[in-house]
Amino acid sequence: MSTKESEQSESRVVSPGTAERLVRTADGQELRVPDAWELLPPGDAALTRRVKAGGATWTVQEKKGRRTFSKGVWAPADRIAAVRADLEVERSTESYARKRQADVKRRELKQTEYVEDFSAAVLAFLNFSSRHAEIAGRLANAVAEHATPVGSGTVARTKRIPIEQRAESAVIAWLRHQTTAYDHMKIARVKGKRREVRRMLAEESRRLLTGYRGNEVVDAERCPLQIALRSIEREAGPSSDSSTNV
Repeated sequence: MSTKESEQSESRVVSPGTAERLVRTADGQELRVPDAWELLPPGDAALTRRVKAGGATWTVQEKKGRRTFSKGVWAPADRIAAVRADLEVERSTESYARKRQADVKRRELKQTEYVEDFSAAVLAFLNFSSRHAEIAGRLANAVAEHATPVGSGTVARTKRIPIEQRAESAVIAWLRHQTTAYDHMKIARVKGKRREVRRMLAEESRRLLTGYRGNEVVDAERCPLQIALRSIEREAGPSSDSSTNV
């Protein structure tokens, strides 16, 4: 088997190359995509899974910061066409439609349950006094609405840490973006500087929360937390019920 045939018979994970039909391997080698192959865009998990199961493919991934993004899968064009045609026939059946509907309901139920569990974890972390129970509920709603949507990529969606830690991290992140000048700061491109700034702002956010955990009176007109909540609720419009606790 020639080197070229060997390359085409092997599945591999690659990154984008310097030109449209070039990819780069983990060891830095640049390969040309076979002429008979085409790029299957990401988005259809079932189609991608079956195409990859049918033989050699080159999965294109690009890392940006700590996150890795899928750029699609290179595979023989005739295999992609055949699998897509089979899927279209399968998806046109009534049984598939019923299964799809059941899957959607199951995911919606799972998401609803997770939002409830996450919101409860946020409330537990906040631990506001009874005097500030309404603010706690509004804040928990705001954090959960931002952090829990599927595909949001926030810390709330990871399963690598306990839900209690996810809730704490999500609250601190929300406060950093909504009650501090973090989003408009010009932070020097020095290793560790952004982490240092985030740590400083996290302490500032924790001090803000401490005031609500006691039974002390908080000036609603000057408190950055309440100012942020009012701003978000105004943007949400009249359908937003700011008095509803989680």
